[in-house]
Amino acid sequence: MNNIKLKIIQFDLCLQGRNNTKMKKYRLEIIVFLSGAIEMGLELLASRILSPYVGSSNVVWTSIIGIILASMSLGYWYGGKIADKTPSKDKISEILLMAVFFTSLIPLFETIVVKNMAELVENLIFSAIICAITVFSIPSFLLAMISPIAVKIKSMDSKEIGLSSGKISSLSTLGSIIGTFFMGFVLIPHIGVSNINIGIIVLLILMSIIIRETKDKKYMYLCVFSISISIITVVAGKIVFTKIHPDLILDTDSEYSRIWVTNLKSGDQNYKVMQVDTGIESWTDVTKNELSAEYLKFYDLFEYYNKSTQNTLMIGGAAYTYPMYYLNKYKNKKIDVVEIDEKMTQIAEKEFGLNLNEPRIKVYTQDGRSFLNQSNNKYDTILIDAFKGLNAPFELTTYEALQNAKNLLNDNGIVLTNIISGITGKNAKFLEHEYATYKKVFDDVKVFKVKSKKTPEEKQNLILLGIKGRPDIDESKYQEYSKRITSEIINYNSNSRIATDDFAPIGK
Repeated sequence: MNNIKLKIIQFDLCLQGRNNTKMKKYRLEIIVFLSGAIEMGLELLASRILSPYVGSSNVVWTSIIGIILASMSLGYWYGGKIADKTPSKDKISEILLMAVFFTSLIPLFETIVVKNMAELVENLIFSAIICAITVFSIPSFLLAMISPIAVKIKSMDSKEIGLSSGKISSLSTLGSIIGTFFMGFVLIPHIGVSNINIGIIVLLILMSIIIRETKDKKYMYLCVFSISISIITVVAGKIVFTKIHPDLILDTDSEYSRIWVTNLKSGDQNYKVMQVDTGIESWTDVTKNELSAEYLKFYDLFEYYNKSTQNTLMIGGAAYTYPMYYLNKYKNKKIDVVEIDEKMTQIAEKEFGLNLNEPRIKVYTQDGRSFLNQSNNKYDTILIDAFKGLNAPFELTTYEALQNAKNLLNDNGIVLTNIISGITGKNAKFLEHEYATYKKVFDDVKVFKVKSKKTPEEKQNLILLGIKGRPDIDESKYQEYSKRITSEIINYNSNSRIATDDFAPIGK
């Protein structure tokens, strides 16, 4: 114990060094700034931790933001009560150590609470709210308590209470801004969720030591307890996570998503799967070395409906399973792929066998809508496969986007798009709006049902085919693709309002 106390005191002296007076003067401001940064960092961290279990849709983001703001509001209120009773830097130090404890529980809660809650609670809103409350409400509540205590401490040394309050609020907000940018643009893409969580724990411990004025035995015990519990819970979280996900071979974060790659066995067959949020983005049959996703095989219909196709554009690469299949099957054709997430391309190259040295493939690391807006390239076929789990990127479903896609097509060109929707009933709204939009843009539109066993009311993969001009049909391919061609939903029609950039009721 004496050794630990000595090291903490030495660390404190080292931090202060030659600028001891300045350090003491601005310690409070530094803590307020860092607390604001961590608060917003936790919000972004929450989205990544929850995404593999409940997704990252608008519902989930709304739940996370709402719960964290509610927790912060309660923290400000309760922190104000504490400030009127015991406004001291030592109290802030103790609050930070409490935050260390509850932040260290996050990895354990991810596997024990979030995973089970997502499976047990069918309603996404309730599930997301409960998960956010369980995992992030207490750390947010504790960090929010610091600002009102800091205001009280500063006001005791100054008659300018309003100015002191304004400075503290400004520092906390500035910390939140910088924390948001630093977390989103630097930390999450480059060091990952679990390492960030450990970094936050370490930072909170250092902040507690910096702000503490009375380093007595009680504080030493609190420090030792907090550090010990943090180590135990973080290690336990990793062990439990590994046991629950034994087939996971990669868990990484990019600028856009948390990405999992998993090896799965089904009988004698092995599958390699890429998961983003709750959805399977790509999977391939490693045993047979062929496409596993049935809907991807429908993209081959371009060979029947536009026999002169030489240049193809695909929006949405993910693990590049279809582009690799395309290059292998069509030796004289070229394909361009637009994939916004560079890390997905890297994973496809490392884990799924993508060869970027192949001259017939060109990759654009760019947003799909931006590419449609700006490109001057011309294509015979455009394939759109940009769903993120069950969530459609609305900006690729609108009249304006499809009009731009049509402009990139050569005469008799086609667009093939994978959507997830019901055909009839309450789950069919997406198809109804999207079919109406395609009819407004293209000269002919067809809808194909990917899995015949699905009932019309179920959400399922459907293929929309939009034709510019007249189809350039290759009758010699009918026998090869007859099963897919005859899966067309004949005489389908929709009187729904078209989707536009101003009105895109996707998923409703």
